[in-house]
Amino acid sequence: MTRTQQIGVIIGLAIVALLTFLRAGDPQFLRSIRDVSFDEYQRISPRPFENLPVRVIDIDEASLREFGQWPWPRDRLALLVNRLSEMGAAAIAFDILFAEPDRLSPRAVVGTVSGVDPGLLAQLPDNDEIFADAMAGKPVVLGFGLSNEGTYRPPVKAGFAFTGESPITAPPYLKAATPLRPRFEANATGLGHISLNPGNPSPVVRAVPLFLTDGEQFYPNLALEALRVAQGASTYVVAGAPDVPGIMTSAKIGDLVVPVTAAGELWLYVSPDRAERYISARDVLAANGVSPEVSAAINGSIVFVGTSAAGLQDIRVTALGENVPGVSLHAQTVEQILNGRYLSRPDWADGLEIFAVAALGSLLVVLTTFVSPAVALACGLTITALAFVASWLCFSYAGLLFDPLAPIVSGSIAHFAATSFRILVIDRERREVRRAFGQYLSPSLLYRIEHTPGALRLGGDDRELTVMFVDVRHFTEISERLPPTAVVGFLNTLLDALSRHVVANEGTLDKFIGDSIMAFWNAPVDVADHETKAVRAALAMRETLAGLNAADAFGFGKDQPVGIGIGIHTGLACVGNMGAETRFNYSAVGDAVNVAARIESSCKEVGFDILISENTAKQLGSALLDAGTIGLKGKSGRTRLFAVVGDERLAKSPDFAELDQFHRQLVEALRLHSPQQTRRIIGAIRHKFVTMAPALAEFYRRISRRADHFRDEPISEEARPAE
Repeated sequence: MTRTQQIGVIIGLAIVALLTFLRAGDPQFLRSIRDVSFDEYQRISPRPFENLPVRVIDIDEASLREFGQWPWPRDRLALLVNRLSEMGAAAIAFDILFAEPDRLSPRAVVGTVSGVDPGLLAQLPDNDEIFADAMAGKPVVLGFGLSNEGTYRPPVKAGFAFTGESPITAPPYLKAATPLRPRFEANATGLGHISLNPGNPSPVVRAVPLFLTDGEQFYPNLALEALRVAQGASTYVVAGAPDVPGIMTSAKIGDLVVPVTAAGELWLYVSPDRAERYISARDVLAANGVSPEVSAAINGSIVFVGTSAAGLQDIRVTALGENVPGVSLHAQTVEQILNGRYLSRPDWADGLEIFAVAALGSLLVVLTTFVSPAVALACGLTITALAFVASWLCFSYAGLLFDPLAPIVSGSIAHFAATSFRILVIDRERREVRRAFGQYLSPSLLYRIEHTPGALRLGGDDRELTVMFVDVRHFTEISERLPPTAVVGFLNTLLDALSRHVVANEGTLDKFIGDSIMAFWNAPVDVADHETKAVRAALAMRETLAGLNAADAFGFGKDQPVGIGIGIHTGLACVGNMGAETRFNYSAVGDAVNVAARIESSCKEVGFDILISENTAKQLGSALLDAGTIGLKGKSGRTRLFAVVGDERLAKSPDFAELDQFHRQLVEALRLHSPQQTRRIIGAIRHKFVTMAPALAEFYRRISRRADHFRDEPISEEARPAE
């Protein structure tokens, strides 16, 4: 691992640690995101509506048109209670506050007139008394609200039993309540708070507190009291955590056990708002009596009395995004308990999600740094998909709420940070290497330097290489007649055009040595048919130079063409980084390099522009001619060379086959020292074949002077180049 990668990992893991601590702190914005994700689950798969014995008596717009604006006189509410009781309602719960006396009561109205006889006033009916009398002995549950003023707390109509450690401090705190009329308070069978989300700034009601506490006493909510009264139960059994005080786990009401959060809340699993849940108050108070359908719907049902009229401003938002009357949520609370389909978030869910943030973030940082951002992204997307699937399955089959977004978002941030560091630092270093060496090294070498830690270190390996040397002919004369800047321009034009063919044929451009080029094949990575590719590069150089001369690209005039000599040899060499620790060069050294350089020098003596050794020629199918055996400087023996006339296509042509036949006859004549036959064959070749390659004329003009180069044993058929 390089130092840069170490720094990248440290920075990435530091970001992951920060995100982990952030999730552990669980700020409000993270809770909001988590709540929204759980809302989406309910929207995808809401709780199905079932026709359970729960109804809402709705003081709707039609009822207000029929009986006038709210509030109604309470003798009408007494009539409502009596009719619901007669129809067999199991419980009648009012989601309405009765904190003040009825201003529409006849006694209250007449009492505002001065001079009325007190005795007469006492004989007038009082609507509050009528309503209180109507409640007596009936399963009526009244609601109370929360107040920030006073010290009033309503009486508790039920008893409480506890298991486990005391959860008395678990629910939201009740400072004070809105006072109820004394007779209402006394005659009601049950009392419950109507607050749906106390202390929660969100307009969406996702969980309802089943209890409030003043530190000494629990106060149930309206839905729970209605359920208790409907069952005729007298006691709540509240379970606390076995070993930790201040945590609630469940509540038992009659025969029903309700799992709750640590704060005694019920996660609402809501169903879409349906008309079947509502009965208009107008239909219950109809002057001509109640219809059989309404009576059947009320019989045995838990009934909640509330309002959906927009002007009365009791509209709430559910997890499904629907605006519903607040009384509907009390009804849905009871429906959910009767249905038995609960949502819950285990107390270990936070720990699991915090661990997932740390683990996923660390994994993506490591993958991004050491593998690639693409692989890390693929792994991240896979993990994301698995997290969503696992979270969804837990919700669908077990009602468990696990947040998939926190680890996924944190992992995405960690991946983005690691990727950014890689792009800005690690990949920038690679781009700098490519910019610096892209004109000199083959793509394969660049790839190795970019992706292999420590590739730019001293040392080498023994490999079979095909080495090429290219030299400009008469460069000394050219440089003498040109100013220095013109010489540089000439070399840049020529060497740039020629060196492109090295890289294009998978070669490694080793170095420029004045007017010369050194290149090799089969390092740093294996190159198949490296001998063939080296010769193809040489032939392409010949063609490119001919084009430059024809276009007078150097400005010397078309009658002064520039020439080059190319020598190629295949053999064992040591290739690697040579030099000092602070400045080195990827190069090759060894006998193969020296032989290639000497072969290039022999081009002048032979009179041909591309010469290759026998080692290289054995692997080729190119158009080759025997150039004889030549003593190379520094070599004790003689080296057989071949002139490269053209590529594989030319080698298969009838014209070259005929030239090759003439050339073999010429070589035999030279070996036997037959001047007359030599001149005849050379004449025939010049007449028919010198146009096949520009250098053939000079090659055959000099060949008779080199008769001693062909005095060695002729080439055996096994040693001949491939055809």
